[in-house]
Amino acid sequence: MRILAITNQKGGVGKTTTCVNLAASLAATKRRVLLIDLDPQGNATTGSGLDKSVLKRTVYHVLIGQNSLQEVTVSSGEGKFDVVPANRELAGAEVELVNEIARETRLKVALAEMTQHYDYVLIDCPPALNLVTVNALTAAHAVMIPMQCEYYALEGLSDLVNTIKKVRAHLNPGLEIEGLLRTLFDNRNMLAQQVSAELSQHFGDKVYRTVIPRNVRLAEAPSYGMPVLIYDRASKGAQAYLALAGEMINRAAQQKAKADKQLNVQEVE
Repeated sequence: MRILAITNQKGGVGKTTTCVNLAASLAATKRRVLLIDLDPQGNATTGSGLDKSVLKRTVYHVLIGQNSLQEVTVSSGEGKFDVVPANRELAGAEVELVNEIARETRLKVALAEMTQHYDYVLIDCPPALNLVTVNALTAAHAVMIPMQCEYYALEGLSDLVNTIKKVRAHLNPGLEIEGLLRTLFDNRNMLAQQVSAELSQHFGDKVYRTVIPRNVRLAEAPSYGMPVLIYDRASKGAQAYLALAGEMINRAAQQKAKADKQLNVQEVE
């Protein structure tokens, strides 16, 4: 099971869009996928086709210890992935957990029971560095950073990298950056091209080759409560997220092959 926190302190960069559509794209490749909505706005929940206003149990109840993850998990239906939903109740978790023991590891402990159930867990984080986000970073194996190619994005990226280093030092030594995903990309914009080139120069192969374009269908799909793959599979947005899922799967296979090769060399020695 690979756990990815999809996060960026800057809002409006496509975190939720990426979570929902990547979940659907990975599910389309027959992977078992769980999406955890950790944003009190609950946009990943509604974007997956769920009505957050009628939910009786959410990720909030998991964090405060009332329910297990399995008890609050529901199916997205057409998307063919599972969802741990959220609504505005989650905003109260921050206050309630302040004085609790091991408050940063609540999600990590809850996920331990799900190891055999899923291939990928995607965590949609709020655009803030709060206790809920720290729970996501502590539980995750790696971080995916969606970002727009604009000047202020680079400033925010620097802050986020520093946060990841702190979490790695104190709570999760194995945490790594899975990759940087260029979102809302307009190839006609010269600044976007410059920032994109700068990202590739500094982060090398950590930058996904797949680029998510600005796409009307991608923007429309959440209002219909479905991933763009279901709403319009032929759209550029849907094809981009399918390509991203394929790139992730190929990367994982290459990393496994590399690790196996090193293991074989060590055994021979």
